[in-house]
Amino acid sequence: MFDAKKLLDQFLGSQLPGLSGSVRDKAGQFGGIAKNNPLKSAGIAAAILGTKTGRKLAGNVATIGGIAAVAGLGYLAYKNYQSGQSPQAAPQPTPAGNQPIALPPPDSAFSLESPQLTNDFALTLIRAMIAAAKADGHIDAAERANIMEKVHEVDLGSEAEAFIRNELANPVDIDELVAAARTEEQKVELYTATRLTIEPDTRAERGYLDLLAGRLGLPDALLDHIDATVSAAKVQA
Repeated sequence: MFDAKKLLDQFLGSQLPGLSGSVRDKAGQFGGIAKNNPLKSAGIAAAILGTKTGRKLAGNVATIGGIAAVAGLGYLAYKNYQSGQSPQAAPQPTPAGNQPIALPPPDSAFSLESPQLTNDFALTLIRAMIAAAKADGHIDAAERANIMEKVHEVDLGSEAEAFIRNELANPVDIDELVAAARTEEQKVELYTATRLTIEPDTRAERGYLDLLAGRLGLPDALLDHIDATVSAAKVQA
């Protein structure tokens, strides 16, 4: 089995070769790579979702790592929700990098070292993101071939490529996705990963998000915090 955590980083265009230093330093270096190689910088998400959404992901989300972005945004939204603040009043990351996404503390269930963050759950997060990409129904056979051609350029390895091809071709099993999120924190991360991938600006995409939210059973106020936190971290194209 391939390393799903590494694939999730590549999916979001993070952990790019040659980046070093602090998160804020990385943001500046990332800009140059993004300009010269938009597919690599925006990640596999750019191939599946299109360059517009890929650019929106190229802010704080990309500078700290795929899994770190999902965990960090989920943790911040959850913490803000528990504080009782409204989404409008709660502290949020900024796309310019002035307030980088903070990593969850080691004792948090959102920590990157948490036993909840297994390879299988990382696969679930990737499946959730691909499912979200298909929500508007625009990925037909020709588009799948175009996506896989771009994915091949990223050199993920044959096993990871086969996994993506299979997920793109087969119907979404939303019940299976939801069943894989066994804790509240995992449910938050699953919704966060989906919301990172999707811009709910069509009825189909909004409907998919609402369906997932209903199946996960997360409180509306918590969902509002996740929406606000993810929106704040994206670059507005």
